[in-house]
Amino acid sequence: MTAISETEAHFTANTPDGKHAKASAVSTSSQTARNPFAEDVEDVVRLHRVNRRFGNTQALKDVSLTVKRGEILGIIGRSGAGKSTLIRCLNGLEQPDDGTIEIEGHAITGLSEKQLQSVRSRVGMVFQHFNLLSAKTVEQNVALPLKIAGYDKAKRRERVAELLALVGLEDKARQYPAGLSGGQKQRVGIARALAANPALLLCDEATSALDPETTRSILALLQSLNQKLGITVLLITHEMEVIKKVAHRVAVINAGEIIEQGPVWQVFAHPKTALTRTLLSGLLPQLPEALSERLTQTRQGEAIYSVHYAGQDRQGEILTLMSSELAGQFRLIQGGVEHIQHYAVVRFFFSVPVANTDAEQTILHWLQQHQAQVELVGYVTRDA
Repeated sequence: MTAISETEAHFTANTPDGKHAKASAVSTSSQTARNPFAEDVEDVVRLHRVNRRFGNTQALKDVSLTVKRGEILGIIGRSGAGKSTLIRCLNGLEQPDDGTIEIEGHAITGLSEKQLQSVRSRVGMVFQHFNLLSAKTVEQNVALPLKIAGYDKAKRRERVAELLALVGLEDKARQYPAGLSGGQKQRVGIARALAANPALLLCDEATSALDPETTRSILALLQSLNQKLGITVLLITHEMEVIKKVAHRVAVINAGEIIEQGPVWQVFAHPKTALTRTLLSGLLPQLPEALSERLTQTRQGEAIYSVHYAGQDRQGEILTLMSSELAGQFRLIQGGVEHIQHYAVVRFFFSVPVANTDAEQTILHWLQQHQAQVELVGYVTRDA
């Protein structure tokens, strides 16, 4: 841990109910205490075949996952998918039934509450509902983990001022949570989570209680902190829009299992599971409902095709090229381009008269040459 005083502190993160567990501070006036964590390891988090059961319910099933140093990993899933259990295992509030969990190369499974204190000093926690203490000011809330850890008053004041400047709340230090907006409260929560220079920031639905504009500002802040501080972020959410904006990689969890994971652009471009496609349905162009209701599998009228394509940003002009080179041979129904991690993710729908088989084959051959994924959706008559 990067020290901010003459003391190496071991303290717990806030628990979800807002309580603080007892912590110990070890004096280092005569020598520097040994940090048990390997700060040079590539994987800040490593889970291998982690299982957690509650009676007959398996909340986590053979979960294997890594989060690399400096990475933002998004974990997405519906309510009850296992997201909360996973994050509670990572901060030691739950112990898995089997499997291993490592933080910076240090196994944390099976540790006692006292031993877990040093783990939690490496993990910052940001909650959905902020978990601020209403009777304490902004600066007192941010300083609380440092006070528990035994940092002296001068060093606490210095560190708090630094953190409030980092999250843009220098002028709110003496205010109480009741006088803050939701976004400001979450910024306080983020500042508090960063107090002891953790290696990992766990964000549990950190934006789901915020309006869209405030969500964008908090995501921009997390992205900025990741870039400025190099902090590793694990972001739990049920919103794919959140993943798209800030995450480098995404893992999809369902019924306790990781069913899909990869770079965000790749998962957006080529979702492998029905659940992922459903989660993406609000972000990628869809066939208009009025048209999809008329689809049949009988070859008549017009053939409707969907096209998926992903490539470097400069290659995102496939629709423009197709319109230019195959002008008049097809009808564009719906389409759009998303730019994610310097990749263009393109999806569009087009139709071609079934009577014009030459045009249909020409278009399909052209798309194949451009490495696009094409799927026949069905057929529809123009006058239906």
